[in-house]
Amino acid sequence: TSETLFCDYYKNVVQSYRDLPQVLNQWCSVVRWEKETRPFLRSREFLWQEGHTAHATAEEAEERTLQMLNVYTEFLEKVLAIPVIKGQKTEKERFAGAIATYTVEALMHDGKALQSGTSHNFGDGFAKAFGIQFADKDNTLKHVHQTSWGVSTRMIGGLIMVHSDNSGLVLPPKVAPVQVMIIPIQQRKEGVLEKAAELKEMLKDFRVKVDDSDKSPGWKFSEQEMRGIPLRVEVGPKDIEAGKCVICRRDTGEKTEVGFDGLAEKVQELLIKMQTEMLERARAHRDAHTYIAKDYEEFKKIFTEKTGFVKAMWCGCQDCEDKIKEELSVTSRCMPFEQEQLSDVCVCCGKPAKKMVYWGKAY
Repeated sequence: TSETLFCDYYKNVVQSYRDLPQVLNQWCSVVRWEKETRPFLRSREFLWQEGHTAHATAEEAEERTLQMLNVYTEFLEKVLAIPVIKGQKTEKERFAGAIATYTVEALMHDGKALQSGTSHNFGDGFAKAFGIQFADKDNTLKHVHQTSWGVSTRMIGGLIMVHSDNSGLVLPPKVAPVQVMIIPIQQRKEGVLEKAAELKEMLKDFRVKVDDSDKSPGWKFSEQEMRGIPLRVEVGPKDIEAGKCVICRRDTGEKTEVGFDGLAEKVQELLIKMQTEMLERARAHRDAHTYIAKDYEEFKKIFTEKTGFVKAMWCGCQDCEDKIKEELSVTSRCMPFEQEQLSDVCVCCGKPAKKMVYWGKAY
């Protein structure tokens, strides 16, 4: 990551409180030596967005750190329809040099966790190491307080794994490059392609295309499903005669007949409904695969027989984290902001518990 690069920059441009805050963002490629790669999730080179800020006070830095975590949460849930758990990383899992790392954790369809975005509060540690000082309003020299936050193309992998099925992609309407595909049936017959073009014009407020290729309708249906296009509109000679067409949802396969006059309104209604229901289904799947363990035997049994998140109490000791990782290949995902008192003792060692933690096997 680019903390040192930005620290060099801040050292040269920040002289006064008037130069703060510094709020910078970059999209860049990152290269890492990954022994085992997975498309989108863990590749040797990937694209990501990273933001870096410098502030006059610790309070402003913490506020920005949490603000960006909430931005990521809103994007994941409201746009990608991926429900997440918001929380703080343990000391073992937090970013090197940070005083706090916050994360959004998602559960994939196979029950593995995916860290989907992080936001770090560095305090003034980097500033002291790099000599980043500014003259404050009281004319005294102070060190800046820094943050960084980022998400990557890993989000695409998460999107695929949360929603898709054996027929291919299932894309939430808000991010689908094509929201509606119009497929003419028996398109060589007179008036069919013309009607398809007319329907496309009626749906011009959406991202819409007509598949007028010479492939068979069945082929086109399968291709549309594979690409994850949210809605398919079928129209043929009989439909034209009846003054209606058929809309098919990609996520449920549900078909709806609708008159030409009401097509745009129905498409709008279905896209909104599909976006909402995709999030609800993903949240229901996550909740159905989230378990509670109160002792170590129960904890081990769940991870031996099932996949998903396990909520369990923790004493705050890294030795317990290390033991769990070594024995079960399970890591602490986060200490959620919404804490629950599941028991009074640590699930691993039995000592007094300090925090409830989400645990899981992760990509």
